[in-house]
Amino acid sequence: HDHFITFHLDLDVDGTNNSFMCNEMRQVLPKYGVSPRKSYWAMNKHIAKTENDARLLLDIHRPAEFLVIHANRTTRLGNPISYKLVPGATAASLMSPTDPPEIRAAFVDNQIWVTPYNQSEQWAGGYFVTQSHGDDTLSVWSHRNRDIQNKDIVMWYTVGFHHIPAQEDFPVMPTVTQSFQLKPTNFFERNPILKTQPNIPADLPHCSTPHRDIG
Repeated sequence: HDHFITFHLDLDVDGTNNSFMCNEMRQVLPKYGVSPRKSYWAMNKHIAKTENDARLLLDIHRPAEFLVIHANRTTRLGNPISYKLVPGATAASLMSPTDPPEIRAAFVDNQIWVTPYNQSEQWAGGYFVTQSHGDDTLSVWSHRNRDIQNKDIVMWYTVGFHHIPAQEDFPVMPTVTQSFQLKPTNFFERNPILKTQPNIPADLPHCSTPHRDIG
């Protein structure tokens, strides 16, 4: 069986006028004779315009950064301020699209979704998950393909794992952890910890050398 949890991330980066940006990394082959290197990688920036653009399956062979940005607020260097989603370990659904549990839990079809904020869209599985026919889920909302550029948006991130029970899971299953990170990206002008005061005197840097009298 599987375990999936979807997080509703209403970030509001410096306001509600936000967009979703995907920085895709791709391999580039240099022209013959230009460089001794045989390959390098470059980045393509893509800002999602509609919900269709922001339904994403993670793929380690297609690395990318996933950011919620405020395109109209930039740093002194011209970068849009943002927060970045750093995914952790997760899993993809192995169920058939016509299987009733899959229809009710279609939010597992992608790891990342982005929708415009709607107060009635709070839970990825809808209000009544186990009795649902799949008509009130994140997947249904997302397929309306609404505009999400420079809007009040919500990013949804699904984490999960496939669970093959082992004897050590009985009678009490050990703790299993899944995680992700949200990191400021060009949100500050520089590393904000540089001017952070120590919490306690023991945090202060100190140096010492052995003392010896020379007579």
